[in-house]
Order: sequence, then C-alpha cells, then structure tokens
Amino acid sequence: MSMHTLLQYKWGMMTPEFIVLGTALILSLMDLFMPDDKDRRPLAWIAFVGVAIALIATIGLIPAKAVSILNDTFRLDAFGKAFKLLLLAGGALSLLLAFDYRPKEGLKDRGEFYYLLLCALLGAMIMASSGDLITLFVGLELLSISSYILAGIRKTSMQANESAMKYVINGGISTAITLFGMSYIFGLTGTTNIKEIALEVQKLTDSGYQYILAIAFLMMLVGLSFKISSVPFHMWTPDVYQGAPTPVTAFLSVVSKTAGFVIVLRLFITIFAQAPAQGKDPSSLLFSMQDYIAFLAGATMIIGNTIALKQRSMKRLFAYSSIAHAGYILVGFAAMSWVMIDSIWFYLLAYLFMNLGAFAILQRISDEADSDDLSHFAGLYQRNPLLAVAMGIFLLSLAGIPGTAGFIGKLNIFLGALMTEPGHYVLAAVMIAATVISYVYYFGIFVQIFFRPADETSSVRLSIGLTIVVVICALGTLLFGIVPGLAYHFLEQFDHFSDFLQ
Repeated sequence: MSMHTLLQYKWGMMTPEFIVLGTALILSLMDLFMPDDKDRRPLAWIAFVGVAIALIATIGLIPAKAVSILNDTFRLDAFGKAFKLLLLAGGALSLLLAFDYRPKEGLKDRGEFYYLLLCALLGAMIMASSGDLITLFVGLELLSISSYILAGIRKTSMQANESAMKYVINGGISTAITLFGMSYIFGLTGTTNIKEIALEVQKLTDSGYQYILAIAFLMMLVGLSFKISSVPFHMWTPDVYQGAPTPVTAFLSVVSKTAGFVIVLRLFITIFAQAPAQGKDPSSLLFSMQDYIAFLAGATMIIGNTIALKQRSMKRLFAYSSIAHAGYILVGFAAMSWVMIDSIWFYLLAYLFMNLGAFAILQRISDEADSDDLSHFAGLYQRNPLLAVAMGIFLLSLAGIPGTAGFIGKLNIFLGALMTEPGHYVLAAVMIAATVISYVYYFGIFVQIFFRPADETSSVRLSIGLTIVVVICALGTLLFGIVPGLAYHFLEQFDHFSDFLQ
C-alpha cells in the first residue's frame, strides 16, 4: 500500500480511538521511566482527561455521515457513535474509581492499572465500529485480555488470583466457541466483511446450508452469552466480580457488558436478519431463533434474581443483579420490536449511571472495612445522610421504581415486548415477576442503610474522584428518570440509528 493511498483515508473518523491509544502509550512510557517510589495515582487523571477528550471528539463526529475506511473494516455509523459514547462515559467514570482505589494491602502495579483500562476501552470502541469479523475479533480480544490482567492485578490476594484464573479459562472457551461460529460463516460466504456476508447469506436457499448457518448462529450466541453473562453461561461472573478490584468490577459490569451487547446487535441483526430460514414462515433465521433467545432471557432474569436473594457479599449480590439486568436487555433483543436498539441503548445508559454510582459507594465502604459484607452498610444514613440518599436513588433505579432512569429503561423494554406481533406476553410476565423478586434484595440493602444501627460511629467521607462519580450518576439517574425525552431527543441527532447497512 503506497503512502498516497494511506493519506487518502479519512483518518479523522478514528480520532477518539487515536486519542485513547495515544493516552495509553504516553501512560505506559511515563510509568516505565518514573522512579519506583513515585506515586502513580496522578496518572489516573491523565487517563481521565484523555478519555474525556475522546468523548468530546466522538460528540463532534455525531453530525458526520456514515463512512467506512480501511476497506470497509472500520465503520463510523450512527450505531457505532451512540454506543461509543456509553463506552467512553463508563470508561471515564471507572478511571475516577481507579484513582481512589485504596485496598488494605496496597496496589503495587498501579501504573499498569490505568493504561490496561484504556486498552480494554480501546478494544470495546473498535468492536463498536467494526465492519469486519477480523477487526471485531481483534477488538474483542484486546478488551478480554486486558480484562483478564486487570481482574488479577492484586497479585498477593488469593481471591483475585482465583478470579483471574476462572475468567481466563471461561473467557478462552467462550472466545473459541464464538470463533468456531464465525469460521462457519466465513466458510459459507467466503468473506469476513459483515456487509458482504449479509448479501451472501441471502443466497443460501439450500436447506443444508441453512442448517449449518443455524449452527453458526447458536455457536456465536453461546460464545457471546459468556461475554454478557447470561444464564447458563454466567458462572464466572460472581467469582470474578468478588475477586477483582472494585473499579475493575465496575468496568466489567458496565463497559464490558455494553461491548457484549454491541457485538450481539451488530452481528446478529446485520447477518442473521438477512438470512432465509427453513420453511416459508418465519422469513428470517433471526426470527426463527426468537424462542431460544427468549428462553435465555427468561432463565437469566429468574436465576440471576433468585440466587441474589441469598448473597451476603455485596459484590456477589451485584454480580447476580448484573446477570438479571442482562436478562432484561435480552428481553428487548428477543422481542425484536422496531424500538429494540433505542430501548437497549437507553437501558444501558441507565444501567451505566445506577451501577457505577452504587459501585463508587461500595468501594468506599469496602475499602474502609476490608470486606464487602452487607452488614458494613448498616446505619450508613447516620454516618453520611447524603451518601445514603444517593445509594437509595441507585437502588431504587436498579429495582425499577418510577422516577428513576431504571424504571424508564424497563418500561421501554416491557412495552417493546408487548407491542410486537405476536406479543411476547409470557416473557413480559416473567420480566414483571423477576423484577418483583429483585425488590427483596434491593430493599434488604435499603433496610440496612436506613433502619439499622451503625457499628461504626465515624462519619464516611468521600474523596474527590468518588464524589464526582456519585454526583454525576445520581443526577443522570434522576434526570433521565424524570425527563427521558432528553435521551431520545439526543438519539434523534443520529441519522439512521437503527439501520446497519447504510
């Protein structure tokens, strides 16, 4: 490839990625040349500023028309831009948590902590803009491998070692299964370009080919179900969430999960919605697989919420809560209504605010007590009333109580399930039942915070980084709960948001 050809590409479309990559490189060099006794925590602010600039650059790209560069492997379309905003916002807030992370045993590799978070974020951003299975897979691996290291960065902790080990083994298996499904698609179509695959699969009218394509779909669904931690591929989640440092747990629950849904939507809607299914009705392979996805969604909601009832560790409780929330989002995907992508985007936005806010408060309490047991939240209202009210807002939103963003998110997905033809009434009923089950453990935490005496009498003070996260998340949760039209008005700025083949 000549230099002239390289310069002809619209590299400006990759500005956010270049900013994150550049920041990660600068941090790795600074960490390398800094004296060993020098505090690495200021590097977190450099990382935060880099991600904030990348976020501003992404907002600046919103008016740009859909464009693809590098032989259609990198696509900057409305879908990619909208989800990149969520990934960058989640990454920025996770970095603020990382700045204030102070485990009792200390953190020796603090420098690596920040630039590995940036590398994981870069992988997720590449996934959001991939137009090719290969770039998609490279982004997925960059996110995954960085996450494995981050989960086990507390080398002296047995829990962290166990968490990283389980994550690597489960992640490796899921990646292999996903790749196996992708290899079938490549074998059937002879291309890795997602747009070309979508055109090729329409020609597969032979029943034998359709059968192989259905196997490919199920393989990829199984592999990606690990990433979004849906039942029955969720077993790694509680162990990894409990053993990983709290900022990493927050990052995995928000950024990694969002990236998982990005890849599910991008691949399945683009490829399998175009593929013909066996028999005249339903018309596409994706619609013929609706029942399988609906079963996964129902099982994920019920099992996630039911097992959460027995948890004493807050991180494990939030892990099962995170599994249940993956189930709610899968309801939106299983229903395949015309508002599917909008409602999933809004739900992930609401989830970003309520979950990161709750993790910020959890980090402060668990760092002080050196344990994440539920009993440490007892009497939080007496120790810091404002912090208790903020935690109350996040719990109400996670439970889906009106007036919070979590309620609007659940309502959109619920109505989407009912509005489709035929309506998914059983799935909607399971969603309501699962939500009611979740009230038990969310309000259990509520009771500890507001109605139990405090073991400690000292007041709880938040450092600057955690204060910023809690304030932003509480305001976001309330704002999008009371005026959800703001988010949808923002989505209207994106041209052809739901059209992947523009």
